[in-house]
This record gives sequence, C-alpha cells and structure tokens, in this order.
Amino acid sequence: MEKLRCVVERITYHNEMNGYSVIRCRAKGFGELVTVVGLMPEVHVGSVLQLTGSWRIDAKYGRQFSIESFEETLPATVYGIEKYLGSGMIRGIGPKYARRIVQTFGRDTLDVIENDPDRLFQVPGIGKTRVDQIKKSWAEQKEIKNIMLFLQGHDVSTSHATKIFKTYGSESISVVQENPYRLADDIWGIGFRTADTIAEKMGFGHERYARLRSGLLYTLNRLADEGHCYATRSLLIGKASELLEVEDNVLSLTLDEMIRAKDVILDPVTAVRERGTEAGPAEAAIYLPPFFFAETGAARRLGRIFRNREGIAVPAEGLAGRIAQRTGMNYDEVQIQAILTAVRSKVLILTGGPGTGKTTTTLGIITAFRSAGARVLLAAPTGRAAKRMSEVTGLEAKTIHRLLEVKPPEGYQKNEENPLEGDVLIVDECSMIDLLLFYNLLKAVPDTMTLIFVGDIDQLPSVGAGNVLRDLIESECFPVVRLTRIFRQASKSRIITNAHRINEGKMPDLSNGRDSDFFFMDMENPVNRRNLPGLQDLPEKDQNAQAALKTIIDLVQTRLPRYYGIPSSEIQVLTPMQRGVVGAANLNQELQKALNPPAEGRAGAQGLRRGGFLFRAGDKVMQIRNNYDKEVFNGDIGVVQSVDTEERTLIVLFDERRVEYDVSELDELVLAYAATIHKAQGSEYPIVVIPVLMNHYIMLQRNLIYTGITRAGKVLVIAGTRRALSYAVRNVTVTERNTLLCPRLRKEQAAPAMSINITNRNVL
Repeated sequence: MEKLRCVVERITYHNEMNGYSVIRCRAKGFGELVTVVGLMPEVHVGSVLQLTGSWRIDAKYGRQFSIESFEETLPATVYGIEKYLGSGMIRGIGPKYARRIVQTFGRDTLDVIENDPDRLFQVPGIGKTRVDQIKKSWAEQKEIKNIMLFLQGHDVSTSHATKIFKTYGSESISVVQENPYRLADDIWGIGFRTADTIAEKMGFGHERYARLRSGLLYTLNRLADEGHCYATRSLLIGKASELLEVEDNVLSLTLDEMIRAKDVILDPVTAVRERGTEAGPAEAAIYLPPFFFAETGAARRLGRIFRNREGIAVPAEGLAGRIAQRTGMNYDEVQIQAILTAVRSKVLILTGGPGTGKTTTTLGIITAFRSAGARVLLAAPTGRAAKRMSEVTGLEAKTIHRLLEVKPPEGYQKNEENPLEGDVLIVDECSMIDLLLFYNLLKAVPDTMTLIFVGDIDQLPSVGAGNVLRDLIESECFPVVRLTRIFRQASKSRIITNAHRINEGKMPDLSNGRDSDFFFMDMENPVNRRNLPGLQDLPEKDQNAQAALKTIIDLVQTRLPRYYGIPSSEIQVLTPMQRGVVGAANLNQELQKALNPPAEGRAGAQGLRRGGFLFRAGDKVMQIRNNYDKEVFNGDIGVVQSVDTEERTLIVLFDERRVEYDVSELDELVLAYAATIHKAQGSEYPIVVIPVLMNHYIMLQRNLIYTGITRAGKVLVIAGTRRALSYAVRNVTVTERNTLLCPRLRKEQAAPAMSINITNRNVL
C-alpha cells in the first residue's frame, strides 16, 4: 500500500448511491493532475485528502490511484482554503465569496470561521443574513463530518448521511448503532436494503428481531407500491423469506409478535384466497395499519353519507329545460337521467371514455345544484387535473390536498372535527385516487353533503394502493352512469375514436393523413433509420429503439413545433417504462441535451447536480413526492426558473408559483421532458409523443396505451412498431390488486339492490 496526499481539483464522476468517485487531484511531486478512483462518499473540490491505496493502469483511462481508505484534513495553503470554501459545501459561500473571504483573512480564514465568525462582517458584501447562514452551515458540516467518518465504512452515500443528520441531529450515530433499521422507518429515500447493508457491516445478526420486523414491513410496503392494500400470510411470509433469506417458521414467529404489538393488523373478520386459486383454505388479510383503517373507515364513512337523506333539495320538474337554457347545451336522454339521478342521490358515480360527454354532463349537474342555491365544491387529485376542471367549468377547482388544507406536521386541517363547508362535492379523475387519500377526503365530508365521483374506469388505476373507482362501481351500492356514446363532434377526432377502438380490443386506424390528429411513425420503415450509423450491428429491437430515440428528439425539437407553431415545452413525451433507450430516464437526458444545452455566460448554465440529474435554468422538472411544506405534490410539473450556484439553490415555477429547493432537496425532482404514462394520469397536454416498442413488452397493456393516448388534447404521435402496438391492444392481463373495499362497502350498505346502472349506446 502507498500513501498519497493531494488537493481535489475536479470531481469527474460521483455516484450518489454508493459514493464511488473519480476525482482529479493535485499531488506533491506530480507535474500533472492525478486521477483517483474509489469509494469517497464526502469529498469536495478543495478538500485535502490523505489517501491509502495502490497505483494501477486502466486499459482505457491510463494510470490511476485506487484507494482503500482516505482521511480528509483541512487545507493549509491559501489556494487550498479558497478551493475548499468555494466548493459549495458551506451554504452562503460560493466561489465569489470564498475569494473575498480568503483575500481578507488569508491563512487564518478557517480559524476565523471556526472561532470568531462575526469577523466575516469585515468582508465586502457580507451581511448579517449571510453570516448567520455560514455559522449554521459550518456547524452542520462539522457534525456531518463526524457522522460521515462513522458511516463511511458502512456504504452510506452522501445524500443519505445528510438525511440521517437532518432527522436525528447529534443523536445520529447512537441511533444508527442501536438500530439501523430505524432509518427505513423514519427517513424517506432510505429503504430496507440500505439499512440492511449498514446493519450487516455493523455485525447485526441475520435473524435478529429488528431485521426480520423491518423486512416484513418493507415487504408490505413494496406490495403497497404495487397497489395492494393487504397481503395474505402465505404471500407475505413467502416474499419476505426470499428477501431476508431465513426460514419461514422464524418469520412466522416474528409476524405473530408484530400482530400482537399491532405493528401490522390481522383482519379479524375477512378471509380471502390467493388470487387465481379456487381451492385451499382462505387466509386472513394482513394490513399495514394505515391501509386497514383507511379501508374500513372509507366504507363506514361512505355508508353514513349515502344513508343520510339530508341535503340540498333540487326541484326535478322542468329541470332539463332549465339546464339546457342556462348552459346552452343539448343533452341526450342518458345525460339528463344522469343529472336527475345526481340531484336525487347522495352518491353518484359518472364514468366514461373521452368524447362521451362527461364534462358536459358534469356542467349540467353543477348547473342543476347551483340553480337551487347549493354551494358546489370541485376537486381533483392533481394540480393539472384541477386546472383543467377550472377551465371547463369556469369555477374554482382545487387539488384534494389544497381542499383539505394540508399543513405539516399537523396534517389535514379539514377532517371530522372541521369538515368541508358546502352542499355538493364533485371529484374528477377518480381513477387516480388511492385509498389513503380517499379516506382522508371522506373524513372531511359532512354526512349532509352530496358526492359526485367522475372518472374513466378504463384508465390505469392509482399509483398508490387501492383501486377505489373500480371498487365503488363493482360494489353495486351506488348509482352508476356509464357514458359510452361518442358525440358527433368528438367522433371527428382520431385520438378519441382510436382510444375507443383500443379499449374494445381493436387496432387503431394508422392511416395518418394531413388533417389527422393521430399519427403513427413506423420504426421499421427505412426512412426512420437514416443517419444512424452502425444500426445493422444491433439486435432488431435495439435498432427500433435507436430509431425511435432519434425520431422523438427530431419531433420534439424541430418538426412538431415548426408544423404546429408551438414551443417544445408544450410537447410531452410519455413512455411505458423508466429504463431502456426509450425509457423516461434516457429520454430525459437526450432531450435535455437537445432542448436545453448549457449556454456559456448564462446564469446557472452549469446547474446543480443531484441523483444522476443535472438541473439547469429552463429545464422541465417533476416533483416525485408529496411535499406539504412547499405545497407541491407527486406528479406536479414545473420549469426551473433560475439556479444559484453560489447559494446551491434553484427556483422552480409551478403554475406561476415560485418554489425554492436547496441542493439537498433535489432528490425530490426529476427531469420531465419525458415521463412514464403512470405519472401522466390526470394530465392533458396539447401534443403527446409515445414510443411503443417490444423493448417495453413487460408493460405493454391495453389500459396503459389507452391512458397514454387519452392524455393528448390536440395531437398524438406514436413512434413504434405495429407488432408492439398490436401486442399491447391484445394484452388485457392487468394485475389484480388486493383490496377489500368492495365487500366492505356491500357489508356496510347491506342493500346493493339500491344501485342504478345507466348506460347509453355507442352511436357515431
């Protein structure tokens, strides 16, 4: 082993997940910069490192110093101090202020910051706010350094260490030493696998109760991520046993203790069989507590609301004529029946595909209630869906989170004790609502309120656990109006007619045409493979993917904006999966290069890097978790307005609202030039481009393609192959979700015969 002392000049590569880095350093006795590689979770430009390792020759990159261990020491030279402070590690000090501070204090700079930080007022341009910021950040960095030294040998990334410190503060090390599995319970972004790696490094026993408990909870949470509200005992034990590599009987004993401690809930009433099995004993359902209370509570609340006959009275006589006069619209018999049913029922479900008149019918329902003096509230799961609802109704619509006045850490301000004020609540895009959000909404609904649920049952179910809209319909406990007739004006749109063809299991019309709004670009056509050297050396599916990538970039960057006279920002690429050449991750990288390359001299041109993404001013981004402090939610799309590399912050514009992010918060954002179809639920974009290729065959299902197509408001372009599209149209094997809301509703109602099911015919 050799030792090397050096100063970090440049960080060429850094993996946030495991800390593996490639850095270029200036070392004594070497004329040129030295390349250093290895696990270095916390290094910055300007850091002085004492390295232990060995030299090696890489066939591609040449001579490198491969480290086994490293220690960071404070820099001794003025140059090193300036580099160190200017690296961004201390909030409030960027390259500009680092230079000013070092020019003022020279070699004493670090001693001043450590022992007499008020002397920083002597530096030109530094005021009280910045000094306070530097003091706080310096203290945090000292604490984080201690934590990093402890966690460095346990494969903990920089971002995770920062989160651990923010959660536990000075107790971080003692918490991790006592029970590293707490990290998985307490910190978003740190899952069981990360905690398990740390625990293994610390010598935790393979069959220790804390590990088995955490693994079982992780398994239930993974199932919830797949949409399941519960697991049977055999399913849970089986999957957790594979994860933990322990015997079933050991896990069974752990599960019994967890049930006793109420870490999980064993449903004492409902017994179910595994999906797809007709024989064998039924098993009790095992829930994470929030899902059990949400499922039972939602059934109970909805039953109470439906049975309560109080509410706004709307005179039915002459109602159809009054609505037609007020709205200026002609309603068919089924739409009129839907409006009449809405004013007579406490709960109504209105479902139908694009072009079938859901919006027109909803407007009629709103008009009917408002004509009787009712206070009507409008809501939708996402900001985009709420905005669209406002545009078509002319009334204010809120996201469900805003309607319920979410305020962390207290939670929902609207609840049983402080219910919503109004007579009627109409909720759009209900296929997107997961069980937990549904229950919190119902808790805030007074028994006297009328509920109207609007949605397309044929779209993808919610990203979160549950299948609320389908369960409501299949319970047969409430009136359901199904709109299937495509109205004449809508029938002129190939987007709409093809969406319905796909929903019926038929191939869409791919004839294109100058006046069409639905286009298919065949990636097996030689025209779309031009200017792609070396394509013939790849497998066929990879040839198609490369051709699709080139075509999509060309469409978004040049052809569609030029033809339709709109900016590229109004074009949304939607894709079935995250991974692959035409997955969301790679498409975002390539589209960013094409649409928002770094511009020399522009503020924030270099951007801020986090989690594999480089965010620059002008980038389209998406929020990927609910952040109640910032009032931005999973799926919200915005544009980076500005980047401050000095302060290590950026501003994102979400529908004209400015939201600031610190660099440590950027793992909540991803680039959004491309997004998965799942993430686009409830949204509508003027132009949508979708790759449909066999590379994504595992995700190619009818409801996924149907959902993607119906996101397009004016123009849809599919770049793919006929084989892949045909496969998707024929594939209706949608994974069933473990949910018991439907039988719970039936039990609560005990009167499914009250259901009214109204359907109109599909007439073009």
